[in-house]
Amino acid sequence: MSIPTHTHSGDGLTLSVVLPARNERGAVGETVARICARFPQAEVIVVDDGSTDDTAAVAQAAGARVIRHPYGMGNGAAIKTGARAAHGDLLVFMDADGQHDPADIPRLLAKLDEGFDLVVGARGAGSQASLGRGLANALYNRLASWVVGHRVLDLTSGYRVVRAAKFREFLYLLPNGFSYPTTSTMAFFRSAYPVAYVPITAHKRIGKSHIRPLRDGLRFLLIIFKIATLYAPMKLFGPVAVGFGSAGLLWYAHTYSTEGRFTNMSALLLSAAVIVFLIGLISEQITNLTYKRDG
Repeated sequence: MSIPTHTHSGDGLTLSVVLPARNERGAVGETVARICARFPQAEVIVVDDGSTDDTAAVAQAAGARVIRHPYGMGNGAAIKTGARAAHGDLLVFMDADGQHDPADIPRLLAKLDEGFDLVVGARGAGSQASLGRGLANALYNRLASWVVGHRVLDLTSGYRVVRAAKFREFLYLLPNGFSYPTTSTMAFFRSAYPVAYVPITAHKRIGKSHIRPLRDGLRFLLIIFKIATLYAPMKLFGPVAVGFGSAGLLWYAHTYSTEGRFTNMSALLLSAAVIVFLIGLISEQITNLTYKRDG
């Protein structure tokens, strides 16, 4: 299906492009200009997250609608601001630092037209900022794939196209930091909203990265487990309960064969297994209630 170069997708849906930006004066102007040239009637929103340079002025001069945060609230906060303000039926999220090529938008839209609700631009190995970042992202992808039960090709990519109404269902879950892609991707999988990936090449960013690998890497890892607890609790609590139970039975077998008795440690491990399992069961029920829809 061919995608016209204006504000509508192949299904006649309006399009909004949201770019979070913080001190990106070196790249935001060219990025906005390229989007406007390819989609002249699209709504282009730049959310200036408390920049101390003239990012807002450069973006506005290039043709974007600029929304400014009075201080830095975080990448995720900028995404939420842009999603609330956008008028389009479809939302494109991309970085303002020159990494994402606007020429890829038609390919993402074409995939969305196949019946998907979220299409993510998946970076190849050559698009990773460093070897360490590439290895970390590979680990995140594997963990997320295990949690959601589907193959996740790029959990942290910020280049994506999504149906606006469905994305807004999860705004309250999105963190204000850099891990909104992680949360939104896993939320869509858990809600049985179809997710697809399209290979892209991410270019070297213009300017200085705002991501701190150690701090934000640990946050990404924590968010994966938090989302797992929220969307698939038994994926976490089940194995832990089995581990405690197995350890309790093995210890009981050992102490019975050597001492002929049932020890306090066996009782503690077996009790922990039951408690963890029940917590997981209750969490699973809460999750089901959270996703209950009327009609």
